[in-house]
Amino acid sequence: MEIGFVGVVIIIGIFLIWFWNSLYIIKEWERGVVLRLGRLLPIAKGAGLNLVFWPIETLYRIPLRIETLDVPPQDIITRDNVSVKVNAVCYFRVVDANMALSQVQNYQYAVSQLAQTTIRSVVGQFELDEILSQRDRVNAKLQVILDQDTEPWGVKVSKVEVKQVDIPEQMQRAIARQAEAERERRAKVIHADGEFEASQKLADAAKVLETQPTAIQLRYLQTLTEIGVEKNTTIVFPLPIDIINQWTRSLGGAQK
Repeated sequence: MEIGFVGVVIIIGIFLIWFWNSLYIIKEWERGVVLRLGRLLPIAKGAGLNLVFWPIETLYRIPLRIETLDVPPQDIITRDNVSVKVNAVCYFRVVDANMALSQVQNYQYAVSQLAQTTIRSVVGQFELDEILSQRDRVNAKLQVILDQDTEPWGVKVSKVEVKQVDIPEQMQRAIARQAEAERERRAKVIHADGEFEASQKLADAAKVLETQPTAIQLRYLQTLTEIGVEKNTTIVFPLPIDIINQWTRSLGGAQK
């Protein structure tokens, strides 16, 4: 009886150890990929408490949350032969846990290396001005290429953003001079446009004054009023414009 009781206790202990090693709690943002005698089960285990027949079956946890990959700076020569350093950030997630485990050995490392090579090849197709001013276009092209390449791995690349573009110091000075020259050009154009509009307004005013001679006298009196407002020592002697016109006509008739 003693041996039988000890045997039952041993059997119960072995069963409890097996049962404990066969229980897996999978979180909501994870999926459990199961290998049964080396063969991949077609359906991954969902969230909750799952029973896996250990050691016949082996479970691997695959996270499904979005992962952030910081791509280190890459030395790139643009299409216009400018050497720059570009670093980016990549957002991706696993959409098929079975493929992420069976098709690639380490999908995080694979995505990282693929992102570095893709950035070097894609950014090199753009000129420096396009990289700086059309960054959305560069990001969109990077995202499309990475998403297509990682699709067989069960990975979805949702977004790629170029964070920083480091330009050589000499090129920075050249860009600064170019921007300064552009601002000066715009200032001169705006000044010329103002002068042109002012000359047009003066021409229109001259036409109005030509049709209304009394307007010149009113303008003359207004000018005297403006001068008289200021406290100064200027003495103004008003001279009727009609007298000047008569003098001009008489001088013209005498010359004839």
